[in-house]
Amino acid sequence: MTAALVAGLLAGYGIAMPVGAVATYLAALTTRTSLKTGAFAALGVATADGLYALIAVVGGSTLTPLIEPVMLPFRWASAAVLVALALRGGVSALRAHRSGGAPPSDDGTPLSPLRAYAALLAITLMNPMTVVYFAALVLGSEAVAASAPAHRAVFVLAAFVASASWQLLVAGGGALLGRALTGNRGRLVTALASSTLITVLAVRLLFPSS
Repeated sequence: MTAALVAGLLAGYGIAMPVGAVATYLAALTTRTSLKTGAFAALGVATADGLYALIAVVGGSTLTPLIEPVMLPFRWASAAVLVALALRGGVSALRAHRSGGAPPSDDGTPLSPLRAYAALLAITLMNPMTVVYFAALVLGSEAVAASAPAHRAVFVLAAFVASASWQLLVAGGGALLGRALTGNRGRLVTALASSTLITVLAVRLLFPSS
């Protein structure tokens, strides 16, 4: 149970930490509306992450008996996907930092809390990187994919909680924290931290007892 909890928290923070267009919009939305609206929007992002974690866990438990004969090479392939995602995120962050890329601006359209939740949920669900990330992580980890239903539920819940806590941090920080995290340097630091965390997860797939 503890292993599933820790794995879920790490997975949730790994996918949530990069501060890109969604987090930038989230911070700007909170600044110009209210903490309530920003919190609903943050939970929309976290809900999408939780849904993709659930899909990956359910699919993983179904596919595990089929892929058990090739579990070792599949684990290596999954680790390679995670490392590729980490490298892509790190390289993109470095390029954006060197070019001095500015965060996207907010369009000023008013949103109610429920509309903010729905909008951020839809935006995040359209990101294929999220489902690729969770699928590679879950299917590559025999401890998660083949664990008891309660353990898989803990993994999904932990991933949701981790994502929600990070998104609520971005939203709750208001203008000051928003500018700090979504500025050029903040985007670089969070992206590199996320890439490092994803790489650690990949190593744990290959050496689960380490």
